[in-house]
Amino acid sequence: MSSVDESIRTLLLLMPRLVGRAKRMKIPDELAGMNLAPRHLSLFAYLLFDGPLGVNDLAERLEVTPATVSLMVGDLTRQGILERREHPDDRRRAIVTLADTHRAAIDNWLARSAHAWRQALEPLTDDQRRLFVQTLRTYEDAI
Repeated sequence: MSSVDESIRTLLLLMPRLVGRAKRMKIPDELAGMNLAPRHLSLFAYLLFDGPLGVNDLAERLEVTPATVSLMVGDLTRQGILERREHPDDRRRAIVTLADTHRAAIDNWLARSAHAWRQALEPLTDDQRRLFVQTLRTYEDAI
């Protein structure tokens, strides 16, 4: 078996475990019962790291349609997790942000994964980190 085949075998066995662990990540008690799932983490991460964003900006970053983001934002706004307000320059556009009441819980939820990624990536050089991230993106595109 070639080293490429061995690596593929290892990754085929590893990926389902990683996905399973991500799906079992405990939602913070403050957010329990709000019908949240790991799919919301990307939305929350963009709002936490990049600040308030428009629906179209979120859709582009999440690589989904604006309608999909609008539905998610509407649901999360009704639950008080997100806040939606008018864009200061264009009242037709909405700006979405995390509600202050849930920001700390979301930050803590994301921090668990961030800590694990930091442990995995810190020992690598900048070039190795870039290669790792690019490899994951290439895999995502290919699948």
